[in-house]
Amino acid sequence: MRPIELRDLVVDAITDLRGRDVVVLDVETLTDVTDYMVLVTGTSRRHVRALVDAVHDAAKRRSAKILGIEGAETGEWVLLDLADVVVHVMQAETRAFYDLERLWSDLASPVAEV
Repeated sequence: MRPIELRDLVVDAITDLRGRDVVVLDVETLTDVTDYMVLVTGTSRRHVRALVDAVHDAAKRRSAKILGIEGAETGEWVLLDLADVVVHVMQAETRAFYDLERLWSDLASPVAEV
């Protein structure tokens, strides 16, 4: 699966479960680690976990490489590493505190805000 297809699969899975404030950043020219970062806010720990599960399941169905999931036990900030796409699913307070958009947006090209 091409990185852009995986990015779209992730965004579709997130929007299907009403993830909030979805931001997709193209970081391909900034890092060798990934091509896209997807940031999304969940409304609660349960919602964060449901968003992660939806992305994980969609990626698995399409045989995408899943390198790891970190933070699922707390539900505050979960990172899902799909190699070409890294997904950050956070609760609002955590997202505001770490402000990853500001850190990466100054350097990256925003692809979309959904």
